[in-house]
Order: sequence, then C-alpha cells, then structure tokens
Amino acid sequence: MKDFAGSIGNRIFVLLLAGIVVAIVATTWLASNERKSSLRELRFQHLAERIEQIVQAVDNIPANQRPIVLQAAANFGFEAKMVDDMNDAVGVNASTSPLIDILQTRLGSERKIAVQRETECASPRREDGRAEAPRRETCRVVYVSLHDQSLMRLRLHQPGEPPIMRGRGGQGGPYGLQYIALFLILIALLAYLVASMATRPIRKLAQAAAELGRDIDHPPLPETGPTEIRQAAHAFNAMQARIRRQIQHRTHMLAAITHDLQTPLTRLRLRLEKVTDKELQQRLIDDLAVMHGMVREGLDLARSMDSSEKIQALDIDSLLDSVCADAADAGQDVTLQGSTRAFVMAQPGALRRCLTNLLDNACKYGQLARVSIALEQQRVAIRIRDQGPGIPEAELESVFDPFYRLEVSRSRDTGGTGLGLTIALNIAENHHGQVTLRNLPEGGLEVLLVLPVMQAGKARAG
Repeated sequence: MKDFAGSIGNRIFVLLLAGIVVAIVATTWLASNERKSSLRELRFQHLAERIEQIVQAVDNIPANQRPIVLQAAANFGFEAKMVDDMNDAVGVNASTSPLIDILQTRLGSERKIAVQRETECASPRREDGRAEAPRRETCRVVYVSLHDQSLMRLRLHQPGEPPIMRGRGGQGGPYGLQYIALFLILIALLAYLVASMATRPIRKLAQAAAELGRDIDHPPLPETGPTEIRQAAHAFNAMQARIRRQIQHRTHMLAAITHDLQTPLTRLRLRLEKVTDKELQQRLIDDLAVMHGMVREGLDLARSMDSSEKIQALDIDSLLDSVCADAADAGQDVTLQGSTRAFVMAQPGALRRCLTNLLDNACKYGQLARVSIALEQQRVAIRIRDQGPGIPEAELESVFDPFYRLEVSRSRDTGGTGLGLTIALNIAENHHGQVTLRNLPEGGLEVLLVLPVMQAGKARAG
C-alpha cells in the first residue's frame, strides 16, 4: 500500500510538472510570437510615419527643388532620390507587404507604392569618404509616386532585431538561464507540494490499513478533509469497528463455552469416583482428562486473541532462558544456545505461552528441543529443532489451523488438541512477528519464531 501511494505521488508529480512546463512553453511561445508581431507592427508604423513625412514635404515643393530636400534627408537616417522607374529594383513586392497597406492608408490608395527588402545594408559613408564600422542593420527600399506621378525612391536603415534572451553580459547573458532555472525550480516545488497534498490521505489510509493488521484496536482515522477522503475514512473506520466486534464476539463466545464446560466436567470427575468398575473408571477418567485439556487450550486460544494484556519491554534472552529452564525442570530434554542482549515489546504472559507451546510440541512429537536465539537483520530469530518425523510438506501451513491434527503424530492418544500451534501463531502475529515451519534435511522439524527488536530510543525510555 505504501509503495502504491508512493507510485501515485510520483505520477501526480511528474504529470503536474510536465503539464505546467508544457503549458508555460506553449504560452511563452505564443506570447513571443505575439510580441514579435506587435513589435513588427510598431516598426512598420514608425517607418510609415517617416515615409509619410518626407513624401508630404517633397510633394508640395517644385520639382527642381526636390533634390536639395532629398539630399538633406540623409541626416534623418535614410536616403532619398527621384527615379524614373523601378527597373533597378530586385525582389520588389508591390502588393503583399504589410508596410504597403499601412502606406496606402496613410498616403491614399491612388499612389503607386512598392517595397523592396535588402538583407544587408551597405555601411554609411563618413564625410571623409570612409565607410563606418558595420552595424546590425537591415534596409528597406520603398518606391512612392508623388501627386505629379513622379517616382521617389527611399532607402531606410532599420536596426536589427535583438537576439532572443540576450542578456547584459553577452553569450546568453547572466540572467536568462538563471531565471529559467529558478522558474523551473519553483514549478517543481509547486508540483511536489500538490502531489504531497493529494497523496497524503492515501498514505494515511495505507498506514492505517497496515496498523489494522497488527492491532485491531488501533485508533480510528480522523474523518477530515475533502468529501471523498471523509467518505473513505468513514468506511474504513466502520470496517474496523465491525471486524473488532466480530473478533470480540468470537473470543467471548469461545471463552464462555470453554469456561462453562469446566463446571460439568468437574462434577463428572467427582461422580466417576463412585464407579465400581476400575477399568471403566480409568477409561472414563482418561477421556475426561482429554476433555479438560481441550477446554484448557480453548481458554488459551481465547486469551491468545485478547490484546488487553499490557505491553512492556522484555529481555528476550531472560524470558527464553526462564521458559527453557522450566521445561527442563519438568523433565523435558531442552537446551539453549546463543544470546542477543535485545529487548522486545511484548505481553509477558502471552509470549511465555507462545514459547511454552512451541517447546511442548517439540518435546512431545520430536523427543527433544534444541533452542537457539540470534539477531538477524534487526529481528530476534528463535529456532527450535526436534528429532521427530517432521511434517509432510503439503501440510506445513495446515497445521496452524485450529483443531487440525496429523493422523500419525497428532492423534488424540498423544494428548494433542490441534490448538497449540494456532495459539502460538496468534500470539506471534499480535507481537508483529511470525512463526514458520520447515523440515530439516537430516530429519526433524525446525520451528522459527521471528520478533521485531525494540528500537534503542524506546529501550532507554523503558
């Protein structure tokens, strides 16, 4: 669930970042084109205004005085002269240039106007005849007819368009790339914040689902946030409450049944003393002992499902040594090797019951128990090996089911009820651990109990 939530967060982050970047690139491109179009329009308007001024100035003077005025036009940034026709023009555009439309509007549609664009301008000459240093300029040559149908040729110098993103320092400038990088960083932070906000409820739900598997009494999720999140939290809390009630009802029912059976069983035991047939009496007493054992383990099973016992820090080495010593005092062949110096958070009575059941199973069905303890990947690993016949591979999982017994080694004659491993597994899972079985190559069965180690900070606090 956590990986799933992380994957959704990464996808949202990538999609947001990519979408915003694409939108910004497209918007910037459109804005740049619009800006270029606007600047181009302004340049054409400026050119048209200059041309209109010189045309109006020349149009109202006699023809013999026009060359004098046109010669003075060079001081205003353009060259002008009277020509007979446009035969010397190359690439003349007489109808499609935007500048023509503007000039027709300003000067009148009856005038003949043509435009020729020169890609490079010859450098203007100084008074001494030498050419000035080359400049980034373009030239436009415009032909305009006057009111007397004479033709005037204007050659105007235009500054070249500045390179895009040209900074003050040249070669890309010190600001352009920095602005782009800063902008992308801000966009990435925004996308990360949005992705985090969108996946935070999913992470909380995944964490609550994981905690539910370990602790059914975990506090419910807060039903806050958007409508969909509140609905999901409400449904999750309702599900947790139903599961908790069902477990409680089952546990209470099992505890009540097994507890209430003890009274009639006790009365039966007292009445059996009055049976005169000794052989029959002994058989009935043996059956009654089996029933007592089933009731007792039924109570243990109910307790194994109960999480009301207080959890505290336990020295696992001391607890395991105490359990092994009790088994040895009871006449069982039990030995212990290894130590961890580790602490675990556990319910002392429940964990002792789990270890006792595993040792009893090993000694009852495997003649002995060789116990070892070690730290493996920050987890306590307790191994219990016996010399019994083992368990068929197909039934290694089934033996954890309640009241499940193998035909040969787990018969009623040996006193087994099929609850020992179920109780041990329930207790281990309540402690965030697990119990697994495997057959040894040399014969016998190995039971592995794995428990999480308590963190150092919690150990000092305890």
